[in-house]
Amino acid sequence: MTKDQTRAAGEPLRVAVLGCSGSIGTQTLDVCRRHADRLRVVALSVNSSTDLLVRAAREFGVARVAVADASRAGDPVLSELPDGCEPSFGPEAVTELASLPDVDVVVNALVGFAGIHAGHAALLAGKSLAYANKESIVCGGDLLMPLARPGRLLPVDSEHSAIFQCLVGERPEDVSRIWLTCSGGPFYGRTRDELAGVTAAQALAHPTWTMGAKITIDCSTLMNKGLEVIEAHHLFSQPVDAIRVLVHRQSKIHSMVEFVDGVVKAQLGSSDMRAPIQYALSYPERWDATARRVDWCAEDPFTFGEADETAFGCLALAREAGRVGGTLPCAMNAANEVANESFRKGLCGFLDIERVVARVMELAEAERVESIEQLDEVDARARELARTALSEVRL
Repeated sequence: MTKDQTRAAGEPLRVAVLGCSGSIGTQTLDVCRRHADRLRVVALSVNSSTDLLVRAAREFGVARVAVADASRAGDPVLSELPDGCEPSFGPEAVTELASLPDVDVVVNALVGFAGIHAGHAALLAGKSLAYANKESIVCGGDLLMPLARPGRLLPVDSEHSAIFQCLVGERPEDVSRIWLTCSGGPFYGRTRDELAGVTAAQALAHPTWTMGAKITIDCSTLMNKGLEVIEAHHLFSQPVDAIRVLVHRQSKIHSMVEFVDGVVKAQLGSSDMRAPIQYALSYPERWDATARRVDWCAEDPFTFGEADETAFGCLALAREAGRVGGTLPCAMNAANEVANESFRKGLCGFLDIERVVARVMELAEAERVESIEQLDEVDARARELARTALSEVRL
């Protein structure tokens, strides 16, 4: 491994943004623009959006870029990259950016299980990892968490950033439970019968947040909240059943921590992902706001409710996978990714997502997590099982 190039005192943090064309990636670039004196973008990756990659590389003067989709190697727009910036192609090229010697912090905004390789590489290389790729922790938390140095694994999810902030200065043994807030998605309050006929277009109409299509569908099924329960379990060393999901439609309380003495600490703010992104990059400092401030006197009253795990069974399934642990969350996540994509393409119904995940969890064997290669195999097997289950529900 190449020895890291030491950053001079007072120089900006050198940032690699993986998945720079997505919702988190573009907002990360906003933060970097706002704090150009503190942050310098040195590497970028996209899946296939080469036009956006070129624009960002030119704006920030980036020397290293990668495109996961190798079929885009012939895109004419790539000839407009800055002088000396040679693109590389394929998933491995994206992973290589995470361990470059002139990178201090990696923002992992990749979508789905595929992001685990970059996160693993960043931690092995001793980088700070600001991650929005929750699936990597869900699937490989047992493998990744021991690699994380104190203060070098910073969550970008608004809920987990909130919990992290509430725990600063606190003792882990004083935590009684975590209140993980949830907007409830576009179908809050509906029964299973009412959910049976909903469309992908309806599911993509999130009431609060603007996100990519995959995570927006996960929010509509509450699978996203289930993934976040498992993520919080790994990040904060709390039992799955000590993590309560609390529906808060206004999305201003981003999560809360309750301590053994009954005191509850909450983190509040606007529904803007630039705030947790910035904190992940500035920690332990706080910088001037990039996200808009909230006029609390003008806000609507806050409401709270219980998540309906009967109507939204994906949340219950994720909790069960988290309780069992091992490789079962990896298999569950793979099944969800396959079913989620099928629903977006109109190939299955909304409730079929839950049915496919349940079927794969029945068939999968939970093993002890031992390696990235093992998780790759579990992921591949579960995807095949999910495709078989999809063909059965369409009969």
